[in-house]
Amino acid sequence: MPVVNLPKIKHVRAFTVRGGGADYHDQGAGHWIDDHIATPMARYPEYRQSRQSFGINVLGTLVVELEADDGTIGFAVTTGGEPAAFIVEKHLSRFLVGRSPADYEKIWDQMYFSTQYYGRKGLVVNAISGVDLALWDLLGKLRQEPVYHMLGGAVRDELQFYATGARPDIAKELGFIGGKLPLHHGPAEGIEGLHKNIADLAEMRSRCGDDFWLMLDCWMSLDIDYATRLAHRAWDECGLKWIEEALSPDDYWGYAQLKKNAPKGLLVTTGEHEATRWGFRMLMDMECCDIIQPDVGWCGGVTELMKIGAYADSKGVMMVPHGSSVYSYHFVITRHNSPFAEFLMMHPGPTEVVPMFAPQLLGEPVPVRGKIRASELDKPGFGVELNRDIALHRPYPN
Repeated sequence: MPVVNLPKIKHVRAFTVRGGGADYHDQGAGHWIDDHIATPMARYPEYRQSRQSFGINVLGTLVVELEADDGTIGFAVTTGGEPAAFIVEKHLSRFLVGRSPADYEKIWDQMYFSTQYYGRKGLVVNAISGVDLALWDLLGKLRQEPVYHMLGGAVRDELQFYATGARPDIAKELGFIGGKLPLHHGPAEGIEGLHKNIADLAEMRSRCGDDFWLMLDCWMSLDIDYATRLAHRAWDECGLKWIEEALSPDDYWGYAQLKKNAPKGLLVTTGEHEATRWGFRMLMDMECCDIIQPDVGWCGGVTELMKIGAYADSKGVMMVPHGSSVYSYHFVITRHNSPFAEFLMMHPGPTEVVPMFAPQLLGEPVPVRGKIRASELDKPGFGVELNRDIALHRPYPN
């Protein structure tokens, strides 16, 4: 058969948008996701009650759109807002225009190493991730294939989910395999706060029964002593399944110590705020955790996630990506060492299953009884469309 020459990329556009979606912390008042959750800033009383108070939602969503010269458009959403839009339009676009989306490996390499002097992690890799996801979406649409087919195909017939939110008891009723609670009180609130954390967890255990997974999301807020004490009490008194992102993501040595300190049987997990194959290599080579949790919109996109996942597989480390809707679903369904997935409960209660990245994505599948069938992903690209009715702003047009 002759080689098919795909259309080349003609236009690169980067937009910002406010309100939920990919920047899921950008929510209105009364949402569970902003209710006195332990953070590294909780050492300051004025920033303890709300994560928005210290600026967690200041950037907003980044939307990257790539248009091929036949008019086909691929897009993706992640976080990064206006600074990331500047990076995409003013720097990264030179590696995209005139190129085939099938050249994603070379494009990723050029984007990463051209920005290495001011990037490597964080905002710049968020921007690279958004471009990479848009590339895969475009490639799938041009080939008329879902992304998961291009990644090797499904290894199971359905995705199974645990739910992240303030009401694991309701998550159980809705059919999820487990519930991950936000930790509310950090070290600055002393032993009283620790007692409250255990009381909250014990209350949820009494509601959910002994066989339902319960996990704690600590959002980088603890020190090694507090994390160790919390881990032992939560395991002994409440049967905790895992303790997540207890320490600063830069503290690989602390994570290695926490994994040694943790009670046998309790899993230590982290990686939501880690980036690239090199960061995750550190986590795995230093035996920092039992499960890595890269976010495909933050760690480097699908192109990098494949490398991270392959290394994890070779090390016998489980990889359960941080909740990122269809962008992780298409990957998880293709990997044996990703046996289940995370679903962020974005209902304010949270008492209902609603699309995670609404209102930005149209056609986003949601779990029913905690599951999504592989066949629900059978649309070209990532299988979703951009909601053109939202207020998109393009701050840096070329």
